[in-house]
Amino acid sequence: MTELSLVKTRIQGGIWEGVLTGASGDTAPDLQVTHLGQRAGSAAVMADPDRAGAWHVKVAIPPDLLSDGVQTFLISDAADGETLASFTIVTGEPLEDDIRGELELLRAELDLLKRAFRRHCVETQ
Repeated sequence: MTELSLVKTRIQGGIWEGVLTGASGDTAPDLQVTHLGQRAGSAAVMADPDRAGAWHVKVAIPPDLLSDGVQTFLISDAADGETLASFTIVTGEPLEDDIRGELELLRAELDLLKRAFRRHCVETQ
């Protein structure tokens, strides 16, 4: 079992970025990126000049793999296949079921009920 740890720092401009620690030696660890069990590009691994034993990792998100639905990418240690990190991108129709959408609907319904209740109070006085 590997002692590698990969922590996401950000996603920007179609690039997933993270910091890898726990690698031994001066050779960049070999990482693989998969999507639906298939290889989906590679990870660029560069030594951090400010931190010994830390590596910057960048993964270009392949635009041809993005489509409606939930797309999950796994970043693994190529040596033993252990998953170190994953990221998920949600686009299109499934967003309608997202909790934020449900919250907006609840707020709209609450506003409708408040107006109806106030109207009822005015009419019954």
